[in-house]
Amino acid sequence: MTDLDLLATFLEIHRSGSLTAAAARRGLTQPAVSGQLARLEKHLGQPLFVRGSRGVTPTPRADELARRVGQHVDQLRTALDPEPGLDGTVRIGGAAEFLTVRGLPALAPLTRRGLRFDVVFGLAGDLLASLRAGQLDVVLSSVRPPAGFTAIPLTDEEFLLVGPPLLARTVDPDLLARDPARALEHLPLVAYSDDLPIIRRYWRSEFGRRPRATTAMTVPDLRGVLAAVIAGAGVSALPRYLAEPALAAGSVEQLHHPEVPPLNTLYVVTRGATTPAVDAVVDHLRSRDWGGL
Repeated sequence: MTDLDLLATFLEIHRSGSLTAAAARRGLTQPAVSGQLARLEKHLGQPLFVRGSRGVTPTPRADELARRVGQHVDQLRTALDPEPGLDGTVRIGGAAEFLTVRGLPALAPLTRRGLRFDVVFGLAGDLLASLRAGQLDVVLSSVRPPAGFTAIPLTDEEFLLVGPPLLARTVDPDLLARDPARALEHLPLVAYSDDLPIIRRYWRSEFGRRPRATTAMTVPDLRGVLAAVIAGAGVSALPRYLAEPALAAGSVEQLHHPEVPPLNTLYVVTRGATTPAVDAVVDHLRSRDWGGL
């Protein structure tokens, strides 16, 4: 018997022509979507899509399956998960990278139930100050807030040290096994800010010291950091949810493989009395399967 979720994911891939778009619409990671598709293809005993540089192309079997099950799956999902309407506007703040790549796609289904959002990008400290001042209703924070807030752990960000293949080939594997900090210190860095907050945390967590390499570029947006790394400007530590598509494409390589990757907990934060709309947002975020970030 085929899982309804597998068919729902299949339909999103078929309709969008992209694993990435299907992942956003389903509120899942791309590897989770790939895994569900692989399970369905194994169940059926044949491939459903042909992968290409611009997405995926359905096979004739996929087109036939979509015609046969599409309407029925949509009706079943509606019947099994009736969603009451919502009203109001929720002012939500978070890091631009996480909200853009993962947060806003996850919240999109609530807009179809009538909820509206005002979105603010910023640093955790500034956003928490706005929440305290009553200017925001919900903050997705990468730092645990102080007393006076209600903070619920949402998920853990996993950080990977990545670099372009050309620079990865300059790392001595024997030295990397013996003394990774020394093996990596010749590599230029691409940092989020001048004080290297993410890179410094990675070095201290994994190597017990500060990074000694030269900073080649500072970019105040992790998506820009990734773009610079792909272009060959240097190496950086990035959350898995940003780095994974580039890793899958081969445009970056993971330079260091720790036994336990560095993690940073993300919190969904509110303050004071909340409205039904805010409660719906918090419950919706907590119910999501965020996968490995």
